[in-house]
This record gives sequence, structure tokens and C-alpha cells, in this order.
Amino acid sequence: MAAAGGAEAAGAEAAGAVSALRPRLAALGRRLAAPRGAGGDDTFLEKGSATLDKLKDICNEGKEHSSALLQLYAQAVLDITYFEENQLVDEDFPEESSLQKVKELTCILSEPEDLVNECNINEEPVNILGAELLECLYWRKGALLYMYCHTSKERSEWLRENIAIFNKCLNDGVHYLMKMLSFRCPLQLNEDVSLQDKDTARLLSQGIFSDTHLLAMMYSGEMCYWGLRHCGEGKNESLETIDSISNSDLGCRSQSVSLDFRETGKNMLTKYVAVCEGPLKGQGWNTTTAKQMLCYFVKSHN
Repeated sequence: MAAAGGAEAAGAEAAGAVSALRPRLAALGRRLAAPRGAGGDDTFLEKGSATLDKLKDICNEGKEHSSALLQLYAQAVLDITYFEENQLVDEDFPEESSLQKVKELTCILSEPEDLVNECNINEEPVNILGAELLECLYWRKGALLYMYCHTSKERSEWLRENIAIFNKCLNDGVHYLMKMLSFRCPLQLNEDVSLQDKDTARLLSQGIFSDTHLLAMMYSGEMCYWGLRHCGEGKNESLETIDSISNSDLGCRSQSVSLDFRETGKNMLTKYVAVCEGPLKGQGWNTTTAKQMLCYFVKSHN
């Protein structure tokens, strides 16, 4: 009886996932067609297209478990949006249109996690999508805002007129990267853990599971530095008025309270430098810029 009840619940979950997926698959299909119409072609588009076709077939058959469906959907989102992100970078984030495009992409990259919640699956998104996929989704959102802010800060007139938007983008970007760093617990080193490579053990104990984790620390620290330089302290200030004044809400999982740029940046960059000059010493990671920013955090405070 219990087994039958479990199978019935799983079937209901899968049916709910299929129902919620169909309009999203149609929307992804439209995005997929747009760059092709403009003459674009890319390996990631082809991968995204193949995954999308596979998803449509599975939805029609109705046999797959909901977690497999949602994981495939997340992968399709990652592949298709990657093409669009590369277009933005190649075009140097056009001043007139890129903010809206960035907002669209961050929202789409939030869809897989939103879908888990919408399907009323009684599990945390990390248990359905897996840590690696969620890390990819949050990394892509944070890195996209990092690149957008990196370009926008050089447009002095735009920056003067849109400082509230810039502040909001920085806050959201740092939040996404910090969230990306939180999905896997650092390895607890004790007598039961035996790793031949002590440097690897130290990295895992710091929560550094890949180069991307280390880059996320550097990007977070750098965005906090830009925030402190251009926006001031800003800690605990409400960001809600920014949305109403500038209509700049980045929409999905947007933050309402401003970060403490100084403390957050200092913590991230201190950890980055310690890792690069410790277990990764001699591996090509540069700490010069990070140290300069750390000095700025201290001097501007004094």
C-alpha cells in the first residue's frame, strides 16, 4: 500500500511538472528561434535545442520522474541563455537595451528553481536540481551582472544618472555569487578524512570546489569595491525605493536591503588572497588587484 501511495505521489508530481513545463518550453523555443533568425549559430544553441526536443518528447510520453524533467529543463536554460549572454558581451552591453536584456536573462535563469517551488514538490531545490546545477544557475546570474556592471561603470554619464540602478545590480550580483558559494558545505577535516594532497584538502575545507568558486569570491569582492567607490557605504539601506524610482527591478530574487559593501568585500577578498597565496601558490592566480582593493577598504574606512 505504501509503495503504491509513493508511486501515485511521484506520478502526480511528474504530471504537475509537465503541466508547469509546457509554457516554459514554448517560451524557450521562441528564444531559440530568435538568434537563429538573426543568423546566429552556436554549439550551445544546438545542445539547448536537442535538450528541448528531448524534454518535449518526455513530456508527451509522461514517463519520467519530475526531478529528471526539471534537471533537463535547467540544462536547456543554461545552454540557450549562454548564447544570448555571449551576444551581450560581444556587443559590449549596448547602453540603450542591455539592462532589459540582463533582467530577462536573470529571470530565465531563476526559472528552474521557481519551477521546483511551483510544482509543490516537498523538497528543497538543491535536492531536486542538485548542487552543481544550482551553482551554475547562480554563477551565471552573478557573473552576468558582474560583466554588466564592469562595462556600465566606465560610462560616466550613464553612471551619474543611474547610480541607483548600478547599486541594485551590484547588490543582486553579489547576492547571487554568495548564494552560489553556499550550496556545498566545506569539507570538515578530521582524522576520518584522508586526502593524499594536503593543498586539495585545504581548498575543500575553504569551500573551494572549482576555479569558478574562487572566481566568484574575486568577482564578489570587486563588485563590493565598485559599490563602495561609486555608491558609498549603503549598508542596511532599503533598496525598495530604487525600484519605484527607476523601474529597474531585476525581478527574480532581487534584494531589498543593501549589502555592507566594505565588510562583505573585505571578507571575500581576504579569503581569496589566503587561498591564492596558500594552497594555490604558484598556480597562476594573481592577488595584486585583490590586495589593492583590500587596502582601499581599510583606508577609506579610516
